[in-house]
Amino acid sequence: MEVKIIPCLNDNYSYLIFDKNKKNACVIDPSESEPVIKIIEKNKLNLKYILNTHHHYDHVGGNKNLKKKYNSKVVGFKDDKDRIPEIDILVENNQIWKKENFEAKIYHIPGHTTGHIAFHFYKEKKIFTGDTLFSLGCGRLFEGTYEQMFDSLKKIKELPKDTEIYCGHEYTLQNSIFCLKNDSENTKLKEKIVQVKDKINNNLPTLPTTLADELECNIFLKAKDLKTFSKLRDLKDNF
Repeated sequence: MEVKIIPCLNDNYSYLIFDKNKKNACVIDPSESEPVIKIIEKNKLNLKYILNTHHHYDHVGGNKNLKKKYNSKVVGFKDDKDRIPEIDILVENNQIWKKENFEAKIYHIPGHTTGHIAFHFYKEKKIFTGDTLFSLGCGRLFEGTYEQMFDSLKKIKELPKDTEIYCGHEYTLQNSIFCLKNDSENTKLKEKIVQVKDKINNNLPTLPTTLADELECNIFLKAKDLKTFSKLRDLKDNF
């Protein structure tokens, strides 16, 4: 399975995943349609499915046009059936979603929104976390609670450490500043920041990151209890 990272809007990422042999593809969180269409046409792919992690417009804005153009099916969480545009296929927590050569476990990870999910392609060790887990950060709480987000992050922390993490925005550098302020002796974090700056200076995405890196460097994943996590989330909101 190959992954194409597609910059969208100001700082969003959509992801096109495809089977090199059959040329069947899925797009995760298409913020807008045009950048996705360009990659599809260039690689002569068949867009079979549109996978949405949550209902926010900057993650579903391309649904309608892509579905119309390619007759694709939209996949989203069952409780968001009235909020995800053009939705066709409803999935639920811990379900194995299997179509064509794609196979992913669905994790319900509320916090940023109440209906947020992640798609974990466990055979390929890749997870698409939307706006729940970022490189060196986590999502704001728009609908959920501190406890929900803390528990959602714990689910991700239990995955294999070599899992690649693909998130919804290019926030890594600004997240690193907050992490360093609150974890100033972390040598691994300092090394990662050098790598991040180098990628940005070369106009490259800082993603994917790995769970191993996040466990060592992401201050939100290092929080040992709900109280510590909640305090950090409040500090970040006002940073």
